[in-house]
Amino acid sequence: MFDELDTLSANEREQRLFSGFGARLEAAANACPGLARHLEGHSLLDVNDRAALQQLPVLRKQALMQAQQQSPPFGDFVDMKALEGQRVFMSPGPVWEPQLPGGDPWQSARALHAAGIRRGHRLHNAFSYHLTPGGFILDEGARALGCIVFPAGVGGTDSQVQAMRQFAAQAYIGTPDYLQTLLDHAASEQLELPSLKHALVSGGALFPAMRDRYAEQGIQVQQCYATADLGVIAYETGNDGVVHPGMVINENLIVDIVVPGTSTPVEDGEVGEVVVTRLSPIYPLLRFATGDLSALLPGASPCGRTAMRLRGWMGRADQRVKIRGMFVDPQQLQTLPELHPEVARWRLSVIREQDRDVMTLAVTLKDPLPQTENRDKPDTQSLADTLKRLTNLSGSVTIVESLPDDGLVVEDKRDYEQ
Repeated sequence: MFDELDTLSANEREQRLFSGFGARLEAAANACPGLARHLEGHSLLDVNDRAALQQLPVLRKQALMQAQQQSPPFGDFVDMKALEGQRVFMSPGPVWEPQLPGGDPWQSARALHAAGIRRGHRLHNAFSYHLTPGGFILDEGARALGCIVFPAGVGGTDSQVQAMRQFAAQAYIGTPDYLQTLLDHAASEQLELPSLKHALVSGGALFPAMRDRYAEQGIQVQQCYATADLGVIAYETGNDGVVHPGMVINENLIVDIVVPGTSTPVEDGEVGEVVVTRLSPIYPLLRFATGDLSALLPGASPCGRTAMRLRGWMGRADQRVKIRGMFVDPQQLQTLPELHPEVARWRLSVIREQDRDVMTLAVTLKDPLPQTENRDKPDTQSLADTLKRLTNLSGSVTIVESLPDDGLVVEDKRDYEQ
């Protein structure tokens, strides 16, 4: 176990979460005017249990983004006086996030420990350190745990493999896909990575076939569920190489499952949208809707940890999808028809192909087509370049006769059971 919190009883944990909650919430609202406006009309001092918390409105990312645009950078949801000496980040959207003071501000050390990573281990961190907090979320937790971290970042596969070999990395942290890319490259160069035994992955789905393939290569891979706003929300656990069902919810977080798009809790065990409360005095997020789907699992984990469990990531409640560790939102592509007047309608889809996310943009064209030399051969490369510029991800473009009239513009076709 990581510490004594792992095995608290349900009553002890609930008491710890809600002790003085109302007073702390009122103090946070006084320090963060954006939160006060969001909770206007509610008696904050009376919020001292889960039932009372569920009466507060859900905060959705779109509302947070609008607040940030009106009052940059944080929409008055952050106590700016407490950020001196800290980092700030900008995730796609854009959404601004602060790094909270102290060691392990995103609470990732517990997830790393559950994945078998220990003090003194050498970690290869292949999450991005650019713009978003991705790389820092695990970096800070690993250093708090006592690990030695190589901040590899993204790209440069050949250099990363050389670094893994010379550094004798014992653990990998990054997206699920990229680990196999590194292993394949090492094999093609006849380079062995004998010290690599553990991995904690996030930013994309760890499909069962992927986990099995890594196990065959001698690497135990577990995953955590994290967001840029909240850090590590939940994480997998295991014993003796066996990964247990679901993900254990991280300490100091209050998780509810609601009917997507609403504030209403679902029935026990039903699938719904994950809503998380983190009552930080500096950046309090109250009933923050992640847009992710999951459900609560009954009972405690076989590993002995007693916190509530999620079934895992089960898709998006909206049409926002995560592709190769990056979120793609329909809003990112809303200017496509303006940039390419020949486009009438569009739909972005993602599938799994050879253990890799493959993104395709299907478009229909206006009729009649513009009178150009390339009338019979629309410039799909230009569309592909625009797609990459708007999403920061590469994908192919196909011209189709028609698209279904169902309101869907981003479609996730990946099979999460395979």
